[in-house]
Amino acid sequence: MTAGQTDDMQAQLTSLVPNLRAFARSLCGAADQADDLVQETLVKAWKSRASFDPGSNLKAWLFTILRNTYLSELRKRKYEVQDHDGELAQQLSVKDGQTGHMDLVDFMKAFALLTPEQREALVLIGAEGFSYDDAALMCGCAVGTMKSRVNRARGKLAELMGVTGAEEFGSEHAPNPRARAV
Repeated sequence: MTAGQTDDMQAQLTSLVPNLRAFARSLCGAADQADDLVQETLVKAWKSRASFDPGSNLKAWLFTILRNTYLSELRKRKYEVQDHDGELAQQLSVKDGQTGHMDLVDFMKAFALLTPEQREALVLIGAEGFSYDDAALMCGCAVGTMKSRVNRARGKLAELMGVTGAEEFGSEHAPNPRARAV
């Protein structure tokens, strides 16, 4: 981009700020959040200005960046908990790490005793988060076969580790709500 194109783009970005604010306000409803969203959009657009095709629609490009930024923020906030008075933070404590480490060592030993197909199924479904359909396609088997492998692998792990229920996991014997089920 030449210096003239950069100046022209800067002027165009500045002229579109009111439109961006209106769109951001319609998405999030709060003026302060909308201003933050517009600022983030402008920063991203400026950093990516070399990828913008000067003949295309700048307004549409900016609105797409703003919308994608907004949706990304929504996804991030889904995992956040509001704790304005600090009550939840006061309930947090750090437990010793030895029990968790030994549980992991036991798990790794048991996991190694599974068949390669069962290990692969557990990793694809449980650790990587693929759907049964996608995992079956990757492994070249039927969806039912993939479900069976995962079910048998879970059962075998529970048997090898001597686990009869979810209440036996963790140092407090309570499941971690953020942990993925395997």
